Amino acid sequence: METTTMIHARVDKNVKKKSEVILKRLGLSNSKAIDLFLRQVSLHKGLPFPLEIPNEETLKVMEDIKNGRTLTEVSSDEFDEIVDECVK
Repeated sequence: METTTMIHARVDKNVKKKSEVILKRLGLSNSKAIDLFLRQVSLHKGLPFPLEIPNEETLKVMEDIKNGRTLTEVSSDEFDEIVDECVK
């Protein structure tokens, strides 16, 4: 028989609300999602996704996007073409 233990965690209220909506659509509770995450950490012996410090170029692009600079609007057709080119 599996035993469980309690984890208490503080998270941003809006993050919790938004994640609950998504998780509910997936048929998961916050507790089950946290359990799944921790199982993946155990299996991977670390985080189950890459975690990296962005380089200077990436930081500049992120700042530009945040401030609405250097953005180009494209149609959905143009977007599809761009994605197709990137996938090649």
